[in-house]
Amino acid sequence: MKRIHLDERPHWRDQAEHLGFIYHTEDGDRYWDESRAYVFTMQQIEDDLEDPTDELYELCLDVVDRVVANEEWLTKLAIPDLYWDWIRQSWTDKELSLYGRFDLAYDGSAPAKLLEFNADTPTALYEAGTFQWVWFEDQMERGVIPRDSDQFNSVHDRMVDRFKAMFEPGSHLHFSCCKGTIEDRATVEYIQDCATQTGIEGHFVYIEDVGVDNQGRFADLDGVVIDNWFKLYPYEDMFRERFGPFLPVSGAKLIEPPWKAILSNKGILPLLWQIFPGHPNLLPAYFEDDAPADAIGSGFVRKPLFSREGANVEIYRPGQPPFVTPGGYGAEGWIVQSYQPIPAFEGDYTVIGSWVIGDEAAGIGIREDSTLITRDLSRFVPHVILS
Repeated sequence: MKRIHLDERPHWRDQAEHLGFIYHTEDGDRYWDESRAYVFTMQQIEDDLEDPTDELYELCLDVVDRVVANEEWLTKLAIPDLYWDWIRQSWTDKELSLYGRFDLAYDGSAPAKLLEFNADTPTALYEAGTFQWVWFEDQMERGVIPRDSDQFNSVHDRMVDRFKAMFEPGSHLHFSCCKGTIEDRATVEYIQDCATQTGIEGHFVYIEDVGVDNQGRFADLDGVVIDNWFKLYPYEDMFRERFGPFLPVSGAKLIEPPWKAILSNKGILPLLWQIFPGHPNLLPAYFEDDAPADAIGSGFVRKPLFSREGANVEIYRPGQPPFVTPGGYGAEGWIVQSYQPIPAFEGDYTVIGSWVIGDEAAGIGIREDSTLITRDLSRFVPHVILS
C-alpha cells in the first residue's frame, strides 16, 4: 500500500456536477481529491481487506444473535426496552440488510484493525461505488494507469442485486433523509436510483414530513402509507422522538432492518472483543465502567455509544496531550478502545472504509484527514490495484 501523486483530470469538476456529485467541494475545501491515489496489490486487497471484512461481518451477526436474547446487553447498549421485541422479531424473521461500512486502520502489512462499524446510516457510498470507478476508467483510458490494473469495487452492481433480492419489481419503497443535508440527500438519491433500476417504485419524503395516520401507520405528505422505508436516519434518534413508539406497530418494513440498531452502536466493539478476544482484526475494547485499568495498553480512545462524523472522540496517548473532538453526544454512555496508530502519508492520516453490500465485502473507499479523526469534511481519495 502506497500513495502516489497524479495530475487531476481537467474536466472532473464538470463531470462531477453532471453526475450529481455536487458535494465534491465543501465550503471551498475539496472533499473529492484525485491529486493523489492509493495503490494496493491484489494480495493486500484479497487477504488483508476483503477476507477480513467478510469475517468481521460474520462476527457481527454472531453478536446480534447473542444480544437479542440478552437483556443485560440490550440495556448496556442503551436501547429502550420498548423496542426489544421488535428488534428481536426482525432478527428471527431474517429481515435482510442492505449495506454497511467497516472503518479500518491498515498500513499495508499488519492486519487491518476494526475502528468501528457504520451499520445503519453510512455515507460516502456514491463516491466509493460510482465516482471513483469513473475516475479509474478515465485514468486508464488516458494511459495514466495501466490497462491491466483494477479496483476493488463492485458496490454499484451489488447494490442493484441486493434490491432485487429484497423486493419484487413494482414494490413501493419510500426514501428519507433530513432536510438541509446535501450529502445525505445525494446519497439517498443514488440509493433510490439503484432501487429503481430493479423495477421498484421509489418515493422520496423528508424525515421531518413523515406523519402517522389514524391507524398508526407512517404516511408521506400525500397521505400515502409507507409500507417499505429506507431511512438515512439513525435508529437511536428515532427511538427518542415523538413518533418512535409507532415503529413496532406501524407495519412498515425498514431499511436497515431493526436488528441493525444493535450493530450501529459502538457498544458492539467491547462485545466483539469479549466474545472473540485476541482476534487479529479487533482491538481490545470495553464498556467504560468495566474497563480494567491495565487492559488497553499504551493509549486508548474514548467514544460515545452513539455519535456521528467523529464527534466527541477522545484520544489519549502517553506523553502527548489528549486529542478531543467537539459534539453533543455521550449521554447514553461510553466505551474505551485500545489506541491504534493510523497510517500517515506526508502528514495525512488514512482510514479505509470497507463496504459490505448484503452479506459480502464489495469494495473500499479511502478517507484522509490532517488530524487523527476522520470527519465529514475529510477528503475522499481513489484507489487502484496494480498487481
